[in-house]
Amino acid sequence: MHNDPLLQPYQLKHLTLKNRIMISSHEPAYPEDGMPKGRYRAYHAERARAGVALTMTAGSASVARDSPPVFNNILAWKDEVVGWMRQLTDECHDHGAAVMIQLTHLGRRTRWDKADWLPVVSAGHEREAAHRAFPKKAEDWDIARLITDYADAAERMQAAGLDGIEIQAYGHLLDQFWSPLTNELDAPYGGSLDNRLRFTFEVLNEIRRRVGPDFIVGVRYTGDERLEGGFDREDGLEISRRLKESGLVDFLNVVRGHIDTDAGLTDVIPVQGMASAPHLDFAGEIRAATEFPTFHAAKIQDVATARHAIASGKLDMVGMTRAHMADPHIVAKIIAGEEERIRPCVGANYCLDRIYQGGLAFCVHNAATGREETMPHAIAPAEKKRRVVIVGAGPAGMEAARVAAERGHDVIVHEAANDPGGQVRLATQSERRREMISIIDWRFAECRRLGVTFHFNSFVDGDAVLAEKPDIVIIATGGLPHTDVMGAGDDLVVSAWDILTGDVKPGQNVLIYDDAGDYPALQAAEKIAETGAKVEIMTRDRSFAPEVMAMSLTPFMRALQKRDVTFTVTWKLQRVERDGNRLLATIDSDYGGVTRTRSVDQVIVNHGTRPLDDVYFALKPGSSNLGAVDYEALVAGDPQSVSANPDGAYQLFRIGDAVSARNIHAAIYDALRLVKDL
Repeated sequence: MHNDPLLQPYQLKHLTLKNRIMISSHEPAYPEDGMPKGRYRAYHAERARAGVALTMTAGSASVARDSPPVFNNILAWKDEVVGWMRQLTDECHDHGAAVMIQLTHLGRRTRWDKADWLPVVSAGHEREAAHRAFPKKAEDWDIARLITDYADAAERMQAAGLDGIEIQAYGHLLDQFWSPLTNELDAPYGGSLDNRLRFTFEVLNEIRRRVGPDFIVGVRYTGDERLEGGFDREDGLEISRRLKESGLVDFLNVVRGHIDTDAGLTDVIPVQGMASAPHLDFAGEIRAATEFPTFHAAKIQDVATARHAIASGKLDMVGMTRAHMADPHIVAKIIAGEEERIRPCVGANYCLDRIYQGGLAFCVHNAATGREETMPHAIAPAEKKRRVVIVGAGPAGMEAARVAAERGHDVIVHEAANDPGGQVRLATQSERRREMISIIDWRFAECRRLGVTFHFNSFVDGDAVLAEKPDIVIIATGGLPHTDVMGAGDDLVVSAWDILTGDVKPGQNVLIYDDAGDYPALQAAEKIAETGAKVEIMTRDRSFAPEVMAMSLTPFMRALQKRDVTFTVTWKLQRVERDGNRLLATIDSDYGGVTRTRSVDQVIVNHGTRPLDDVYFALKPGSSNLGAVDYEALVAGDPQSVSANPDGAYQLFRIGDAVSARNIHAAIYDALRLVKDL
């Protein structure tokens, strides 16, 4: 295996990178008080331990006070950052991984009402659609202080013992100077390409003066804005050449596109249902034109694509960033010849979508990522082997089975359907969400390897479970759609599931009332609209599909806006009645005092699920814990020891949507944190 292109070392100046796989800069929003403390360090150390050559920390570490993070970024302008970054770097170095950091000033890509309430600064007054701030146009004193801020931050990172830094120039301040769309300055910083690049080279010159010739400095930049009036591929090639010829930088890390809108961002960092590695060939063109160290990352989620990127000479270092959120042990598994056991990134983008809504980055199907201090990536064996019966083979049941089997227990799974998957299988009814099935396929393969017994088409009741003589019973039966949302006419509506499964044929003029804000409503809308039908998606929220989130919404919007689909916010479904061969829907509003009607031929309600909990309640009286969960023990990572019924013959738990309607990540996290201690 060691002739594998991915496992060859790479010499970058004085630094030997032990293989060709890197984690590109990204901000999982784990800092505390703007500092990379325990959670942050544990996240990077886990991936370093497993063999990644280079971990590029911190997407958008802020170099200045007037670049307040819009999500929880590292504050590189504080001296306090040095000690924290040194701890992180030392731990990763102990495992043989190089560490760098991305430094930036966000320019207009932030808000004025964050942190110190300082005005946002850019090369012009044009606001960014995504963050909506109107910036001030930079003055000479702004430029002078910003150059100093960049260099100060670089010096801090050198003091912390990092192997290098990368300066960010896509969508942020530096390329706001580059782009004619955002640079409204006069000479010497506006106008010609020379002038638009002047600020960047002044920043790089000052950084180099401070850190010396040996410290590694790179630039991550867009080589083509793909925007009318912006800089194009030819400009990008010219910028690439100038960066190389300046002698100030040691590598180029190239992206393609623009990130000022949700749609633009999604094209730069594609999600499921979009093409894999869409900018790899472009990065290869930059490398060919410059013959200079070139790094790149963008939906390179599988080892075969990464290997091709290196073997074909398109890249020197390949970024597998979301892939490492799904499975931190990619390199270790390649070396061990266990590539097929890598937990796949399914492109659900739960990680990035969460941070853009102000949350921590979590992987949709690896609940240990970002929780390395409390959740294991490798499951420890139990002291005592027990018989575990699981009812339901959706994401919660499959994760429970996998973890219980890793613990060494004897595991039996009953599933009413003829295949595992539960609601995940429903999600994959849409072509663009087909990748989601890997969440189940990977677990099924792991369970088979570990000797789990599966019974499909097995609709069990309490007695059938008891006949298995279990020590532990886990109910993971999920839920069924809930559509009773009105005072009258609930029997006249159908669920989004009915459309997705094909149980109900789409109408021609359809009202979808979405009171859950998740995927099924959009998936149903797309399936119906593709028939040429007229569709209205209505919600009582101020925005539609809030649970789908920004980047994952982009492919849906592209599909739906081409069709006869209307989006209506702040209205809710009050009642539905028959009106000849049609339906009359009456709608009203939480804001009060108004009703309207819609005449349609089909009303669909998406209102989450209600638990399928009959088996749980049948088994509850005979359990030793009477179904109770000790939350303190669960959160602390201690075993469950509730003994409410001394005569009980087994412990009983329920997880996932069998408890309440949530999402795939919640179901998997429920299973992992409960079962890892059973």
